[in-house]
Amino acid sequence: MTDAHETAADSYLRTTGGAPPDDGGPSATGAPTPLLAPREGVPPVIADEAALAEVTAAFAAGSGPVAVDAERASGYRYGQRAYLVQLRREGAGTALIDPVACPDLSGLGAALADAEWVLHAATQDLPCLREIGMVPSRLFDTELAGRLAGFPRVGLGAMVEGVLGYVLEKGHSAVDWSTRPLPEPWLRYAALDVELLVDLRDALEKELERQGKLEWARQEFDAIASAPPPEPRKDPWRRTSGMHKVRRRRQLAVVRELWQTRDRIARRRDVSPGKVLGDAAIVEAALGMPPNAHALASLNGFGRMGRRQLEQWQAAIDHARALPEAQLPQQGQPVTGPPPPRAWADKDPAAAERLSAARAAVSALAERLNTPQENLVAPDAVRRVCWEPPAVVDAASVGAALAGHGARPWQVELVAPVLAEALSA
Repeated sequence: MTDAHETAADSYLRTTGGAPPDDGGPSATGAPTPLLAPREGVPPVIADEAALAEVTAAFAAGSGPVAVDAERASGYRYGQRAYLVQLRREGAGTALIDPVACPDLSGLGAALADAEWVLHAATQDLPCLREIGMVPSRLFDTELAGRLAGFPRVGLGAMVEGVLGYVLEKGHSAVDWSTRPLPEPWLRYAALDVELLVDLRDALEKELERQGKLEWARQEFDAIASAPPPEPRKDPWRRTSGMHKVRRRRQLAVVRELWQTRDRIARRRDVSPGKVLGDAAIVEAALGMPPNAHALASLNGFGRMGRRQLEQWQAAIDHARALPEAQLPQQGQPVTGPPPPRAWADKDPAAAERLSAARAAVSALAERLNTPQENLVAPDAVRRVCWEPPAVVDAASVGAALAGHGARPWQVELVAPVLAEALSA
């Protein structure tokens, strides 16, 4: 049992608005207590502007941090839009908002502009929240806090159970949240996701402070809140599963044409691309290069399609087959940074030795601090410094290089000295 568990054991009744219904917290035996329903019951779904205005006013008048979550329909719908937004704040209770019926939540976002938002795995939800006008200025990420504190399991359910002693329902995480109306059990599950989020935040803040890591967390949270939206991915078709089997440029062109055709269809139908055509079928068609729709139908993933569908995919293959050589995609993408580490030994043996020493030093530091290596410092930053080290290697120059690659001050302070020592050796 970690000290975070001990800290939270004294605070499980500090839930916003009192303990969950029908019990006084975790049992005396120490067994986790199932959390079966929100303490005020499942609220009605907000699906019109009048109700949204009331909720906005209530949350603006609330106090303290606001717990925020969003449900998407990954695997069912095209894109990553939000299909339900859940919030909870002391003085306002819990709200469930339908962003399909209320697609502009910028007024609610503005009403909460001065509040700290508490999210679990914030980078997953922030893009879809940004699309509907909800952008935090300050946040607390309970998953990232758990990582920095050294918890071995940082899923929301595991954290709530380990820190607060309650078991959350797990049955509806992968359902189709675009369903309307949403079934009551799903809504109950969604409401429970924010029920104890602020309590978890409070317990984790105390544990981070006890470990001397609270400032680390604050810098990480600030970096997430201030980060611009990510740039669109270049050549997203290259992420097709199984691409390692495709070696010739003409075959790559087939993958690209099939992927782009699938994406247009999926976008138009608002379904997950995988429901239109699987990655394995795309790769098999690229490797087989069928000459006609009849041959295409013999490949896995195409056999049950109608003639019109087969002709549609065959047209994409034929288009790739007819492209002039100059328009074929290149093998691999242009590398803007260091080459893959596996190639270092051949390209620059000295750099390979630096990277090996640096990895060992960072790993030892991460173990000593009980923090995952990837949270202690981005592996890409370490690789870049090892590939092109400063002319004079010392803690200051290495720290400046790390900062130039996006490392936060706390990371520079801890990692630069050990990395400089490893590079010097």
